[in-house]
Amino acid sequence: MNVMTTQQLNDNLCDERQAFAELAHDLALKKLVENIEEHDRYPFTELYTDAIADAGTVGFYGINLNSRYGGVDMNTHMVAVILEQLSQHEAGLAGVVFTNAAALEIIRQASEETDCAQVYAAITSLGTAPLAFQSYASPAEMEIPEVDANGKLWGIARYLVLGNFADYAVIPAQKPDTHDYSLYLVNLSSHGVVKSDPILSLGFHTCPAVDITLNGADALLIGSHGKGNTYFDAMQKNMGLCAAAVSLGIMKGSLQSALQYTADRYQGGRQIIDWPQVRMLLANMAIEVKIGESVLARAGQELENGCTGWGDTSLAAAIHVGEMATRSATDGVQLFGGNGYTKDYPQEKRMRDARQAQCLLGMVPLKKIKYIAGIIDENI
Repeated sequence: MNVMTTQQLNDNLCDERQAFAELAHDLALKKLVENIEEHDRYPFTELYTDAIADAGTVGFYGINLNSRYGGVDMNTHMVAVILEQLSQHEAGLAGVVFTNAAALEIIRQASEETDCAQVYAAITSLGTAPLAFQSYASPAEMEIPEVDANGKLWGIARYLVLGNFADYAVIPAQKPDTHDYSLYLVNLSSHGVVKSDPILSLGFHTCPAVDITLNGADALLIGSHGKGNTYFDAMQKNMGLCAAAVSLGIMKGSLQSALQYTADRYQGGRQIIDWPQVRMLLANMAIEVKIGESVLARAGQELENGCTGWGDTSLAAAIHVGEMATRSATDGVQLFGGNGYTKDYPQEKRMRDARQAQCLLGMVPLKKIKYIAGIIDENI
């Protein structure tokens, strides 16, 4: 029997990551680069459903799905590789892949202690349609619907990302007069589900959200009753690596556009890239990209090696790289001068997307408070 060495396993893993990175790059170039300004006008124009469907066709919605149900069964490091490539060109599609992966990670966390076969069986259509999830907030920030004695959901699930076209959604709900919540899988085409029009957000216009009104909607419990916060916290740490990857991709795209623009533009008889203050801004952007790469690489390495506390590293990476991305994207706008503030150029969109990316899985202040609370509990 041939037994693969650790080095061979690592080499195979690197090859798989490279293959998915190339797929993401090709999809971005073929489907996203052209008419990107037009796509960003959604919901006032058509949504680019062909690119969203293509992402499912090539397997992006099944990366962290259990292989018994048609997925690739990889960890969130692989998802991060894809997200970084996509967000260099169009962070909105990266948001679609992120939202689906976060919902699947919730189910995976629950499946480690309970049988989730029914839940997995219900979402076998994931090849073409992603799962919807409230990925721009944490349950601590939102109004949570109620679940009655018959297991039916009542209330409003606000800002449900992908809720306007997904088949299923992962939604929190709680029993009346209780604080603990559970997580449920809801068929968005079922009786008792009413969708609002798409909501215009700051960024990620091509990863839209809607409000969902639940009038006695049927729902399938994910995991155990009252364990929603446990599953969400575990998912938030695991997906921190992916949130950091989205922000890093935005930074890289902003730097590349700034380098090209300042090299092509002339003022005072020379390229503006030769002006000292322009180079200083470019240097700041390049340094933050390099730092972001190092942070992401360290978090990914801890995940692959199974290091204790790697989830805290992942969450810290999401917070720190997200803040760097907002600074870098703002500098990218400045380097375009007045053109940077117009929708005819990509930097204005990246600045908004960087801010939106910071909100993935919760507001930054709440994530920081949660992070330091964990450190205090361990040390005091």
